[in-house]
Amino acid sequence: MHVAAVIMAGGKGTRFGKDIEKPMAQFMGKTLIRRVIEATKESKKITETIVAVTSISPNTAKEAAEVSVKVIETDGQGYHEDLQQAIQAANLKCPVLIVSADLPLLTGEFLDEIIMKYEEAGKPALTVLIPEEAFREHNISAASPFKYDGKMYAVSGINIIDGQRILEEQEQEVVFSSRPEAVFTVNSKKDLERARNFLQQTTQNK
Repeated sequence: MHVAAVIMAGGKGTRFGKDIEKPMAQFMGKTLIRRVIEATKESKKITETIVAVTSISPNTAKEAAEVSVKVIETDGQGYHEDLQQAIQAANLKCPVLIVSADLPLLTGEFLDEIIMKYEEAGKPALTVLIPEEAFREHNISAASPFKYDGKMYAVSGINIIDGQRILEEQEQEVVFSSRPEAVFTVNSKKDLERARNFLQQTTQNK
């Protein structure tokens, strides 16, 4: 199966400071955007990586281009509008893995596991949700918390959709994950510090 990855990297991230593009925040010697790009390149199932930026993220665009991935500048009209624009501009007619640029612990192995779940589900779309207890355990600020089937979850910023049906509502498989690769979504400098501490502690314990 041909799977393309689109990394959404068009925002500033107001909680990082008004002059900082969030994807350019440093995490253990590398920018967030570079770490996420490397995760998609490590994947055995992803065949193409595209980074979607806007006019307010020029440094992110430059960083992505230096790692030899395709960069598409969208109009900055909103997440869903920019996603549609990027997929159409890239003419993606295959399954598209969508990831946010603020997932510093992401790995190619984890992305391959999510893609395998998508293949097994047989539905046009898939979304990954984080249980409330997982982001509370690590004291991470939840991204867009909401109730699903009577329980609280946060979005992970990891989804798969059918690029051919980008303008349609798509039936989706829901995957719940408490894995650190998905849980550590960086929405603030404190989140970044907690992710760094977690990774350092995990490395020391190995």
